[in-house]
Amino acid sequence: MVSRLVPMLYTTLKKGYSLQSLSRDVIAGVIVGIVALPLAIAFAIASGVKPEQGLFTAVVAGFIISAASGSRFQIGGPTGAFVVIVYNVVQQFGYEGLALATLMAGVMLVLMGAVKLGGFIKFIPYPLTIGFTGGIALIIFATQVRDFLGLDMAQVPAEFHEKIMAYAGALGTVNWYALALGGLTILILMFWPRVTHKVPGSLIAIVLVTAVVKIFELPVETIGSRFGAVPNMLPVPQLPQMSLALAKQVFPSAVTIALLAAIESLLSAVVADGMTGTRHRSNMEVMAQGFANIGVVFFGGIPATGAIARTATNIRNGAVSPIAGITHAVTLLLIMMFFAGYAVMIPMCVLAAILMKVAVNMCEPTMFVKIFRSGPRGDTLVLFLSFFLTVFVDLTVAIQTGVIVAALLFMHRMSELTQSGYITSSMQEENADDELTALRKDDMPKGVEVFEIYGPFFFGVADKFKTAVLSIDKTPKVFILRMRHVPSMDLTALHALEDLYEKTVREGSTLVLSGIHTQPLAVLERSSLYQRIGEENITHHIDEALKRARFLTNTPEQSLS
Repeated sequence: MVSRLVPMLYTTLKKGYSLQSLSRDVIAGVIVGIVALPLAIAFAIASGVKPEQGLFTAVVAGFIISAASGSRFQIGGPTGAFVVIVYNVVQQFGYEGLALATLMAGVMLVLMGAVKLGGFIKFIPYPLTIGFTGGIALIIFATQVRDFLGLDMAQVPAEFHEKIMAYAGALGTVNWYALALGGLTILILMFWPRVTHKVPGSLIAIVLVTAVVKIFELPVETIGSRFGAVPNMLPVPQLPQMSLALAKQVFPSAVTIALLAAIESLLSAVVADGMTGTRHRSNMEVMAQGFANIGVVFFGGIPATGAIARTATNIRNGAVSPIAGITHAVTLLLIMMFFAGYAVMIPMCVLAAILMKVAVNMCEPTMFVKIFRSGPRGDTLVLFLSFFLTVFVDLTVAIQTGVIVAALLFMHRMSELTQSGYITSSMQEENADDELTALRKDDMPKGVEVFEIYGPFFFGVADKFKTAVLSIDKTPKVFILRMRHVPSMDLTALHALEDLYEKTVREGSTLVLSGIHTQPLAVLERSSLYQRIGEENITHHIDEALKRARFLTNTPEQSLS
């Protein structure tokens, strides 16, 4: 069910869809469309592109994601997670570079879903996600200071620390009207939910503050004064400019966009599952994100993914199927067609305040404190490393470094769990007849040693194993390697095993394997080592291994006590 490559829309319609369900979906979709309107504009401006490009993305990607989604309730569009990466790509390569990176990311996502890699996204460590999300939130917040305060600045530096210094130098140009209106917007966003959740506070803030600016003709910058008119229709689809040289330059950004889209959309789908008791199809969800990011490029859009807050709003307002998400996209299109002329009057300080509130919600400071206080040191390292690299270096570098460090820490933990050594105390094991047999040091024939490995036998512990067994002063006549607690083995471990075998051959000893599991046995059989050790020296149980050892040492049979 989870891995099926079938959109939830098809499943919903196939099972039957009533007029009552349609009514609930339309109401939810209209409300979510209204909620998405200011966010689409704000995210586009924060990303360094025109406001209408956010609307184009919300309409096109919102429609495609809901139509192809592996979740019943997913709402897609531009999100805060992409602001940093989109802004950086636009600054370096222009919109042409962003369009190509988005197209490449879309293809990657489709391929990931097609080969059923959607489930692998769950292996992204939670501290890494919290870290780079917090970093993104801080950058979003910082980029809005100029508009929130109405500072007179021709250009804002891209680097975080330079941005802060530039703000400090421009504090003498604060527009007090913009600051007051931004503060009013924050208050509305904070207290309006106490009145109702049906109408979003961001929409109320935009309508009220825009009306105040228009009526009193306050001297603050608006969308119109900075960007000009906002189109009231989708542009004619056209293929973006492509070149191999540009593709090579934006490839790392494309990988980051693909990872972010997959992570954010699947997190959103998991949240939806938790709220409704349903189960999403992760691979179909990833493919839907791919289709959407391919589609938006033809309409001049920006990267899109599942939006957790809008998806939750969709559910709270009674949505029952992907029809709600499609309605949300149609609602945005209708608003753009009939009310785009009014969008130019929206003050920039209002959008800045809305984005600041979004950034605070994204940051999750309580999770930082929780991980810092109770999490392992390795998780804390990944958290703060990804956070600071996102803020001060680059989001792509932060994710890549975070994944590598998290993987290294995991391998270190696994190597600590995997132990090996000689049997020196009583050990027990189930026999074929389910009775317990005790194996003691003094039960073993003379000239026989039993060495046991506990845990996965992989490259992280191979060196520790080699150090232990290859430092033996005198190799026993029969060396039994007990592997009953080894669930898996890789090629590095196989190489260490080959070294052990060659040592036993050089010193006139015999290597006997005991209790080897299916996966390690398969690795062994695919190599020449299986034949070199000999099938007669590869046993399923310690009793068989000891029996073989007695034969090799000419020791008479004796019962274990």
